[in-house]
Amino acid sequence: MNILMLSDVYFPRVNGVSTSIRTFARSLLQMGHRVTLVVPDYGEGSGQDDDDGLPGLEVIRLPSRVIFFDPEDRLIRAPAMREVLPKLVAGRWDVVHIHTPFRAHRLGVRLSDLTAVPTVETYHTYFEEYIAHYLPWLPGGLLRMIARQVSRFLCHGVDHLIVPSRQMVEVLERYGVETPSTVIPTGIDLDEFKGGDGAAFRHRHGIAPARPTLVTVSRLAMEKNIAFLIEVVKRLVPEFPDLLFIVAGEGPDATRLKQMVDRLGIADNVRFFGNLDRRTELLDAYRAGDVFVFASPTETQGLVLTEAMALGVPVVSTAVMGTATVLQGTCSALVSGEDVAEFAGHVAGLLRSPERRAALSAAGPADAMTWSTDALMGRVVDLYQRLVDEG
Repeated sequence: MNILMLSDVYFPRVNGVSTSIRTFARSLLQMGHRVTLVVPDYGEGSGQDDDDGLPGLEVIRLPSRVIFFDPEDRLIRAPAMREVLPKLVAGRWDVVHIHTPFRAHRLGVRLSDLTAVPTVETYHTYFEEYIAHYLPWLPGGLLRMIARQVSRFLCHGVDHLIVPSRQMVEVLERYGVETPSTVIPTGIDLDEFKGGDGAAFRHRHGIAPARPTLVTVSRLAMEKNIAFLIEVVKRLVPEFPDLLFIVAGEGPDATRLKQMVDRLGIADNVRFFGNLDRRTELLDAYRAGDVFVFASPTETQGLVLTEAMALGVPVVSTAVMGTATVLQGTCSALVSGEDVAEFAGHVAGLLRSPERRAALSAAGPADAMTWSTDALMGRVVDLYQRLVDEG
């Protein structure tokens, strides 16, 4: 198959959507399909050239501009879309797969109108719960209503939806979305999550081998609920004075979170490491944790939970939306409500019991197998083929 993917975000912008797109593209290429990816140009010095390198992947980067309320992201310029459209129309695509609902969506729908190629869109992001954090000067209720209406309109513009979890399907049904959908999580490439050296990470960063350590991997944004995890750390410190919380990731909420750590008097217990190389340092950071902690209420997939499981790191997490799907029936994770005392209690129990941590750790790789891309991407290709046959 010849597959065109369109997105308003991709590496070097680090987030779950970029990771998901890379996973899709890598798996499709390995299965023998052709993949072309149209994404924003982040400019010279951004590191984007280092992240295009999947063998066989064609990447078309379009001129873009910074979004004033979210400077990490880019908006593809409209003239660039018009200029690239004839080239895309001339392509012999079997499927157009859209990954974001902004300029990439418009380009994909326009291309489909001109060529009659079927369109698939993955609903990656729970925008109703995100949007108020980025436009805080507008009424939250109004923003959520707009997000619901826009989501319904956009979903009705494509032929089929890929939705990462049943919980997200139920949200879209409440919106009144009638577009056919299939639940297919992206999953992870388990071959990428077999390494990692926690002892080496601790040594490099001066962390004592026996120091109790929590780790999270997340974009630092308000909707990711890192502040809740910092409150958990504050509650744990009296019992575990040398506790260290490793935070891997960057984002617009970083300054506020660091100020919060200082205000709570736990600067010696929290270290922010920024974005780490997914192929090396990030694996080591996961492995350095005695417990992986997560509390985002807005995930459509919760890929980092699967990554932690694959690496054998015990998990304590809330279970909302996509994380509820990942955590259902697992033997390597403890599920907590979004209550500081309850969550801290689960973590403390694990920190007190090496035997219990070892049991959860041993169960992690088997739990992660459920989310292997080898199993999930075959379903995506089957969906593509069905849409082609129906067309």
